[in-house]
Amino acid sequence: MISLCIIVFLCRHASFVEPFQSVPTWSPNLIYKYRGQYSYNREKSFFLSSVRKTSIEQTQKPRSRRSRSSRRRSSSLTKDLKHPDAVETWRIYGVDVDPDSLGCSSKKTRSNEKDKAHQDVSPERLYMTTPVLTSLLTRLRIKPNHLVDDSKDDQVELPPELIDTRVIRRSTDARRRKGSDPKYTYVVDVDITKGNARALKFVHQPGRMERVNFESDLKKRNEVDADGLDNRATLPKVLIIGAGPAGLFCALSLASSGFKPIVLERGQPVEARGKSIGALIHRRSIDPESNFCTWSDGKLTTRIGRNSEPVRYVLETLVNYGAPKRILVEGAPHLGTDNLVRLLRNMREDLKLKGGEIHFGCRASKFDIQDGVITSVEAENSDEKVNANAEKNVSFNQLDAVVLATGHSARDVYQELHASGVTLEAKGFAVGFRIEHPQRIINEIQYGKEWGRRVFTHRMSTDDANAQHFGKYDTDDKTAHSGNLPVPSYRLATNEAFDGESNRGAYSFCMCQIVPSSTEEGELCINGMSFSNRDSLWANSACVVTVSPDDPILDKYQSTHGQLAGLEFQRDMERKAWTLGGGNFTAPVQRLTDFVAGRVSSSVPSSSYRLGVKSAACHDIYPKPLYNALVNAITQHFEKQMPGFLTHEALIHGVETRTSSPLRVVRDPKSLEALGVHNLYPAGEGAGFAGGIVSAAVDGLAVAEVIKAKFLGEGKSSSQGTPFSVGFDY
Repeated sequence: MISLCIIVFLCRHASFVEPFQSVPTWSPNLIYKYRGQYSYNREKSFFLSSVRKTSIEQTQKPRSRRSRSSRRRSSSLTKDLKHPDAVETWRIYGVDVDPDSLGCSSKKTRSNEKDKAHQDVSPERLYMTTPVLTSLLTRLRIKPNHLVDDSKDDQVELPPELIDTRVIRRSTDARRRKGSDPKYTYVVDVDITKGNARALKFVHQPGRMERVNFESDLKKRNEVDADGLDNRATLPKVLIIGAGPAGLFCALSLASSGFKPIVLERGQPVEARGKSIGALIHRRSIDPESNFCTWSDGKLTTRIGRNSEPVRYVLETLVNYGAPKRILVEGAPHLGTDNLVRLLRNMREDLKLKGGEIHFGCRASKFDIQDGVITSVEAENSDEKVNANAEKNVSFNQLDAVVLATGHSARDVYQELHASGVTLEAKGFAVGFRIEHPQRIINEIQYGKEWGRRVFTHRMSTDDANAQHFGKYDTDDKTAHSGNLPVPSYRLATNEAFDGESNRGAYSFCMCQIVPSSTEEGELCINGMSFSNRDSLWANSACVVTVSPDDPILDKYQSTHGQLAGLEFQRDMERKAWTLGGGNFTAPVQRLTDFVAGRVSSSVPSSSYRLGVKSAACHDIYPKPLYNALVNAITQHFEKQMPGFLTHEALIHGVETRTSSPLRVVRDPKSLEALGVHNLYPAGEGAGFAGGIVSAAVDGLAVAEVIKAKFLGEGKSSSQGTPFSVGFDY
């Protein structure tokens, strides 16, 4: 009885309840008040059994003791910083912008770039428009100031918290989520003081918000610095075989440091190579040394880190030599075949000015390796050079380093290396076809009925076909859009393409028009090439399935060709395609629905392949496991990822076999020299260490770094740091 009286007394006493009523303010609009209710318990005299939360609208924010202390902590956020006014850079990901808010500015950006070509306007400024800044400020939770109309002025007004902003990358997000529309996604660099970064609660979160460290000396390492070479009686003699991305970037990097590299290129200069390609298209006459296989369309997509330092350096170097500035910003940068002539000519002339040499129409034919050291290389000049009074055979002797930077179609080089005892290893590759759709169908699949009509290429035939396609859909004026979208592409992939016994990898890549990439008659291989505008009526990509080094389908080739089994398999498939097409570089084709059903098409639609197509049994070209895997990938995976992909309007072209090198020249991971052969440096795509223009260029730079470290001495190499690595593999 006495205990019960004590409990009643305590529950009525104000001083006991008050501590539970005094609570912090959790919201600027609400005060939360707690009332404790107590109950008797046999083990304890009392305890808090439940808490009921009630909200009362705040008419005047109280100046509580806790809120004052919070303000003191907030005002002292920057006091513990040693240098609160120091400027640092943060990279902000996921800045989304509605295309309608941009209106026609996406089209205007490219025109601005042309109009201001004579001005020093960086692409980061061209893409930083008012809608982008507004989205960025919303992302950072900063109240925007009055923004300048970007239709009249390219400058936008920044809030006082920020010092500067730059667009690093822009891409299109066309993923079809429920209730979502296509959008532009930006990556923006923000310059801000440390104090403001702390006040705005910037936290390093990889992939969302990252503090960027620009304390790099990559550019300094590639500036002219020949001090280490001046004291040498003779300069190191470096021979580079191949003038592709790996060879050119390696040569330019070495020449910038005082070396005088010699570059051998089996093809003709880019200006003259157009004649060989014209002869192939119009007269069906192929030059084995100068053809589409030695002609790139300039796609700069890469899987080694789009914003990494080496990749940014490669892109900036290309811009310095004449590439469009927009490649520094676009999510899928593309040089275009039309821009390559000027770009490669400028790179070649700069190499000569720095003391380098380049020999066109000169094919490396033999490697002299003695006691594990390569000392000389024999080469053959083309008939054109011989007719111009050049010797047929030429030797390059007393070499200090040989960089092997050939492409993946230099099959004669693989055979010569194998015969010379250089260690080669088989690696995985992929083979398949090219699948071509009308561009209007891809526009609808990727963007939908509302947005697909907003794709404009400024080519009358393509835009008219798109307008006619979407004209069959009724459009409500209320849902009409004003923003423009770029020509869409796609990337499909699966690791579960069932071949009847096991799963294989299958994927698509490289969207462009179809061209022949054969290097000799009797073999048909096709590839892709497109101009920078991407205004074709068709959209096509390679659709391939993987082949592993120990794949059972290679067994019959390994018994006679050993490590070169993958190379011979590619040739065999190309001979089958040549035969099915009827020869003369005509491509065998099949409607996609007929390919899946395993029947020859009775009729075929038009194609972007200019040398002609022929309806054929493309499903019989590859071994059954590869065909099964492709069909399974298309029907069970790709069609689900892109509904509408499997259509009778899609056309399969045969064959795409040279996706990558089937061989790798084994090299030491530290010295980058070929295993067992000193002074031989395999590099790039042909050696099996890259998979495209950018990764090949980066690998060429890596090889240049180790060569410079070797010949510039210990003092120089220690100051240059560890060479970066591509780390690319299939």
